[in-house]
Amino acid sequence: MTLSLLDSPVVRAPRVVRGLPVAVIGAGPVGLAAAAHLLERGLEVVVLEAGASAGSAMHAWGHVRLFSPWRSVVDAAAERLLAEQGWRAPDREALPTGRDVAEQYLAPLADAAPLRPRIRYGTAVTAVTRQGLDRTRTRGRAAAPFLLRLRTGSGDEELLAGAVIDASGTTTSPSPVTASGLPPLSAAGDRLVSGIPDVLGVDRRRFAGRRVAVVGSGHTAAHLLLALDELSRLEPGTEAVWVLRSADSDRLYGSAEDELTARASLGSAVRELVEKGRVRRIAGFAVSDVVHTSDGVRLVSSAGDIIEADIAVTATGFRPELGILRELRLALDDVVEAPVHLAPLIDPELHSCGTVPAHGAAELAHPEPGFYLAGMKSYGRAPTFLLLTGYEQVRSIAAELAGDDEAARRVELVLPETGGCSAKGPDSPCC
Repeated sequence: MTLSLLDSPVVRAPRVVRGLPVAVIGAGPVGLAAAAHLLERGLEVVVLEAGASAGSAMHAWGHVRLFSPWRSVVDAAAERLLAEQGWRAPDREALPTGRDVAEQYLAPLADAAPLRPRIRYGTAVTAVTRQGLDRTRTRGRAAAPFLLRLRTGSGDEELLAGAVIDASGTTTSPSPVTASGLPPLSAAGDRLVSGIPDVLGVDRRRFAGRRVAVVGSGHTAAHLLLALDELSRLEPGTEAVWVLRSADSDRLYGSAEDELTARASLGSAVRELVEKGRVRRIAGFAVSDVVHTSDGVRLVSSAGDIIEADIAVTATGFRPELGILRELRLALDDVVEAPVHLAPLIDPELHSCGTVPAHGAAELAHPEPGFYLAGMKSYGRAPTFLLLTGYEQVRSIAAELAGDDEAARRVELVLPETGGCSAKGPDSPCC
């Protein structure tokens, strides 16, 4: 597939090292969307996925329903590619779960004829650099191929690429439970859980009848609190304690004016749980350590206060894994760990109201030509990432790599209003 845009006078030579594919790290929604846009632009691509299937990271929270309806979950270029394969989109207004997205959208997309031979599963990227050049070497850098070190089932190997889009996400690197950002000093063992366990499904026996401390202030915590409330109706003795670092917690309920109605209703439902006493809320508790006890776990605050529970769940957001990019020249904000031009648009300490502006290749650029972070990983430690944002990112990046400056800088996205103002945003996995 080749867009007529490529015949436009504004299109220059592709900004990809000649004769080499663009390497996309991650076969999640944004990674596969990037591949679809690159193919439309006539650029060769290879997708490197550490898991055994497309969207493997989404299966970890597959039981969670997204805020966005299907019409905001499917990328435009991906849908065009799927249409050629006879795919029929689900009800565009329905709200899918993470599992629905992985099975009904990403699986057929990855299996589509143009993409299937270009995806390598079970392939973890352990390092990215320039062939023959570490980060200190400048001469000839822009013309040198990228070199990716890969770990596969048969051992380590290397791959050369003409450009790199890292869309590997952040869900495999949750932020620590402590307010300091460091792992707990003590060992809590299996009494401390990260992410969004399926307490009504496969994890039910682990949580039934237990006192559960949920540490976190955003959508991840809200999902879990609502699920634990339902579990308490089915399994007497189940109790949820909501632990918040901030003392001013009312703002965490969101706004009824949020254009994503499912997100707005999530906040109001948690507020109702607290007001009816179905969830105990402890605000202003900055966790300093988590200690395994003989019959549970003890959360200790920096002020010396203690919360006892049977099990604790860390729902404090995610952070990007940047170790594999050590030899590249990145321009990252020193607070948010997002690209420096993007960070002011998404920093929860600065950007508090309304819509995050649509952004693309210009805001995602680094001193390393031809390298981009996209999707959740591009947001660093900032919250409230939407799939639509990631799709606009990779549309722009693909245009930039193809040499189409006008299309790369054109905005083709209007995001829903959040409808709320707060100093801190939620820690939703995405969508």
